[in-house]
Amino acid sequence: MAKLDYYEILGVSRNAGEREIKKAYKRLAIKFHPDRNPGNTEAEKNFKKIKKAYEILSDPKKKTAYDQYGHAAFEQNNINGEFTTSSSDFGDIFGDVFGDIFGRNNRKKKTYRGSDLCYNIELSLEEAVKGTKREIRIPTLETCGICNGTGTKSGTLPTLCKTCRGHGQIQMQQGFFTIQQTCPTCHGEGKIIQYPCNFCQGNGRVEKYKTLSIKIPAGVDNNDRIRLSGKRESGKNRIQNGDLYIQIHVKKHKIFERENNDLYCEVPINFSIAALGGEIEVPTINGKVELKIPSETQSGKLLRMRGKGVKSIRDGKQGDLLCKIVVETPVKLNERQKQLLKDLKTSFDGPSGNKNSPRSKSFLDGVKKFFDNLTR
Repeated sequence: MAKLDYYEILGVSRNAGEREIKKAYKRLAIKFHPDRNPGNTEAEKNFKKIKKAYEILSDPKKKTAYDQYGHAAFEQNNINGEFTTSSSDFGDIFGDVFGDIFGRNNRKKKTYRGSDLCYNIELSLEEAVKGTKREIRIPTLETCGICNGTGTKSGTLPTLCKTCRGHGQIQMQQGFFTIQQTCPTCHGEGKIIQYPCNFCQGNGRVEKYKTLSIKIPAGVDNNDRIRLSGKRESGKNRIQNGDLYIQIHVKKHKIFERENNDLYCEVPINFSIAALGGEIEVPTINGKVELKIPSETQSGKLLRMRGKGVKSIRDGKQGDLLCKIVVETPVKLNERQKQLLKDLKTSFDGPSGNKNSPRSKSFLDGVKKFFDNLTR
């Protein structure tokens, strides 16, 4: 299968300069970023293609190689031994472009950002529609108050790693290839702690629990995620905190079902109201309202009540309430009621009976025709 052209992926010409390539990448990356498209696998695939295209075209050496040799230039991660690629290269590119968009800092040395946490929270439909506040208690790693996150004893400092000389990375030559990997001595830190802090054991962070007050906005739906930047654990060596994601789960409601911003409910009515029409009370999220039932309403008919659904969290538009009519067969009849129904049935069996039940007549005619065809 032929690989897509990197210039086509970013939507730029082959003569595009560095600034134009970077601008196109920012625009597309924001559009297809996973945080903006939760659960969208197609957007995630596009985002990966865009990242790869930018990784190549933003690097002058790689861009020149790609212009000369195409995708074949990177099949073995090298061009005649002239350069190497590593995960840290991509990290630099990613951080540079998104530093001003998502608050991430560009660093050439490997850093340890605090890990993210996904917290599942269960809401009633009313809470999801109207919004609410919740207090949650989460485990976290906080900066050590004794060593201020350095991981060292008071009065001491880390020493430079002699293996990588403070770079955190080492390079190994294997034939034509130069492989860059994390330093096995300092594990990418670039320094060694000889005298660790007794309180945090050199980690620079201690485990704690904290209580957060979370505001759930009105209109959230099942499987929505709320991102709280920097509300998770502290990063190692006093760098950026991780993020907290609130995953929304909406409990099943006894009356309503939600689809996007519309609400659905079943409304049972007796057959006299279905036949003659009338007004009945129906529930909404904000209280009871009157619903007008047209005469000759059939079971299964959907009646729409405009603006009685959910207000969209994204564009502010109000959804509708759709009432599915269920014509209920009467039960526990007394003798008088039975006689009235018998009289009604007798009237239906007269000359105008077919007009009263057109669907029944159509069905019976179809059944008769079916059996007539079988006997031919």
